[in-house]
This record gives sequence, structure tokens and C-alpha cells, in this order.
Amino acid sequence: MRFAFIDAEKACWPIGILCVVLEVSRSGFYAWRARPLGERAVADAALGIAIRESHVRGRSAYGSPRIHRDLAARGVRIGRKRVERLMRQNGIEARRKRRFRATTDSNHADPIAPNVLDREFNVSAPNKAWVTDATYIWTLEGWL
Repeated sequence: MRFAFIDAEKACWPIGILCVVLEVSRSGFYAWRARPLGERAVADAALGIAIRESHVRGRSAYGSPRIHRDLAARGVRIGRKRVERLMRQNGIEARRKRRFRATTDSNHADPIAPNVLDREFNVSAPNKAWVTDATYIWTLEGWL
């Protein structure tokens, strides 16, 4: 983690100063840069591509259980927790369905205003007919 930070900030600060501040050796940093990726990191990169591919084929609606099932059906042996971790690391999220919310209650005993306009929107003079639209706005207290 420290070496990755040094690698990211080396354009702004000298590597020697970063190594002193983070209490690591310069030789350790350069050895880290020259070292090849481990087997697990290479496998995670390949699995990340397969997970993204499955996610796109699922129209971005698949979460980790469905992606895990899809990968298992294609013969990829991977645990669900690893799928979750790789999805989190790669910023892959399932698109959630919006919950149905009824906004109109027509079944009530309140008086209903008469329809005096009767869809006749052409009037003879200004200020004879007023119309409006009922709009619902979501607030932290609920729908208004």
C-alpha cells in the first residue's frame, strides 16, 4: 500500500522524501516496481474481465449471486465472496429496480370537485379558466 502511494505521488514529490516519510527503503520500492504481479492478482484481473462481461450481458442488473451462477454455468470455479470482492474493487454494481409506490388514492369518501371546464380550454377572455397539474415531489419527510 505504501509503495503504491509512492508510485502514484512520485510526479509531485521526490521518491527519496516519500520513502523517508513513509518509513520504507528506496531499494524496497524499486524492488516492488520490478517484481511481477502474483498469481492471484493475475487471476483476479482475468476474473474481473469475466465478471464485467457477465454483468454487461445481464444488462447491468446482475448482482453477485447471479454473476456467480453465470460464471459457474460457464465452467469458471470461483466463490461468491470472491465475486463480491472483485465487483466491489472494480466498481461493478447491480442496477436496482425502483420500488412501486402508489401516489393516487381514488378510493375515498372525500368530496370531488366538479369538472366545470369539461376539457374546453379555449376561453373568450383572460382569467376565465384556471388549470393546474398535480405534481408529487419526494422529500425526506415523504411525498408531497
